[in-house]
Amino acid sequence: MKQLRGNLVVDKLAADPRWLMLGGTKNLVNLDGVEFREYQLNIIKSIYAHGNTLVVLPTGLGKTFIGISIIANTLSSGKKSMILAPTKPLAEQHYATVSRFLKVPKENVLLLTGTISKKLRSEQENSAEVIIATPQTVANDLRKGLLSIDGFGSVIFDECHRAVGKYAYTYVANECIVRNVLVVGLTASPGSKRERINELVGSLGIRHIEARTSYDRDVVNYVMQKNIHIVYVDIGDRINAIAGLLRPEMDASLKTLNSMGLLRFKLEFMPKGRLIDLGNQIRQIQAPNYRMGAMAAYSKLLNLNHAYDLVLTEGIGPFLSYMNGLYAKDKKSRSIESLLKSQRIIAARELAIRAIGAGEEHPKVYALVELLEKNAGRKAMVFAQYRSTVKMLTEHIRKKGIKAEAFVGKKEGVTQEEQKRVIQSFREGNFDVLVASSIGEEGIDIPGVDIVIFYEPIPNEIRNIQRRGRTGRSDVGEVYIIVARGTRDQIYLRISQQREEKMMSLIKIVNASLEAKLGSEPKKQSRL
Repeated sequence: MKQLRGNLVVDKLAADPRWLMLGGTKNLVNLDGVEFREYQLNIIKSIYAHGNTLVVLPTGLGKTFIGISIIANTLSSGKKSMILAPTKPLAEQHYATVSRFLKVPKENVLLLTGTISKKLRSEQENSAEVIIATPQTVANDLRKGLLSIDGFGSVIFDECHRAVGKYAYTYVANECIVRNVLVVGLTASPGSKRERINELVGSLGIRHIEARTSYDRDVVNYVMQKNIHIVYVDIGDRINAIAGLLRPEMDASLKTLNSMGLLRFKLEFMPKGRLIDLGNQIRQIQAPNYRMGAMAAYSKLLNLNHAYDLVLTEGIGPFLSYMNGLYAKDKKSRSIESLLKSQRIIAARELAIRAIGAGEEHPKVYALVELLEKNAGRKAMVFAQYRSTVKMLTEHIRKKGIKAEAFVGKKEGVTQEEQKRVIQSFREGNFDVLVASSIGEEGIDIPGVDIVIFYEPIPNEIRNIQRRGRTGRSDVGEVYIIVARGTRDQIYLRISQQREEKMMSLIKIVNASLEAKLGSEPKKQSRL
């Protein structure tokens, strides 16, 4: 059987009788050909029993079906329901899925975006039984009184790990909590920091967490194997030479900041987040001369650190692109002008120009191309951190006769229509390799692929899980992570592994805390 998403299938087979345990809800869901999965039924039962629930489930295991079941149960009780998704393309995807599997008149299901006029939007919002929307549109309409959450029985928050800070999810969730509307958050990863998980739980008014890994008893039979391979490369003499010219300049800026008592990290272990915090700290300094001196050293270090990481872990092309961008700026700060006049920086740039002219690039590029050639004919998705890297990789892959397209976000000047065209072309098999920036990690309906390649490790457990989730949906998936020895790549690889392990243990701790807090409350009766 060919799969669409999770266990929602194309083949029109009779409904599995075990779905009868859904009770009256089953009458509103098209269950023909939907594979029965024990963990989904267990999670749905738990939501009915506990109320507001955070569902943490690996990508591709049918979070959407859980949401549809909750919507059906809400409609059967005479109330409305809503699904929120962070992007318009993902909202459109949910609209198509709901229209296909929910047994309600199509005119009662509303895809809500900001493109509809206010008057018409208000009329449609108040007449629809099910609304699928982006959170910004809903939050704005709630604030303006165009939409009321009264009459809704449930709201599903997809990719709910975004429900922190000032993101629109938090406003909508608060409206739900005040009016006792059931909140269900769906995500593959809530993060690995306890304060973030606690903030997420608080924002959504979560009473219980249902979390599964690929190894849980009721999940393991439905998970396609993912083989993870770490591919190590040595950076080579040319890149070492360029980095060697940058390093003394970085050390000088670091020494200045150290002497001012502002930074005491060794270069190799300097977290980028700590560098950003340092800038905010310097801006708060009251003494103007001290602040200006510190900011000059900081600005140099920030730019040099980025250039250094680019050449070591991304490539000579991305490094040169960044340096050319600095030179091309119309208005340059004194610190940048001083930096660009340095003989070492000039020599590093000239080395890069000669290398590109000779057709040289980072050994990671050749490792990537070799992987793609070995897997010719299979669909592959390559993730890279920066737009310049995406462009460079796409060009190198094409030079080897492999059909590839770049996939970047709106910030890079690409419209949603162009994004849709690329994804549709990929789905139709017009090319085999999609080279994507972070835009490909979530919120876009990208078909499952055979191979996922990380051009670099990333120290973010949410993004790691989302990237890996692009493969292994209907067959065994292969994941390759390319690591440059002796660079920040190795540190990030270790951090990402540690954070994923930490995430699941924290979920259990937070859930135990929720259960202890709610233990004295009478349990809700299941509506199944």
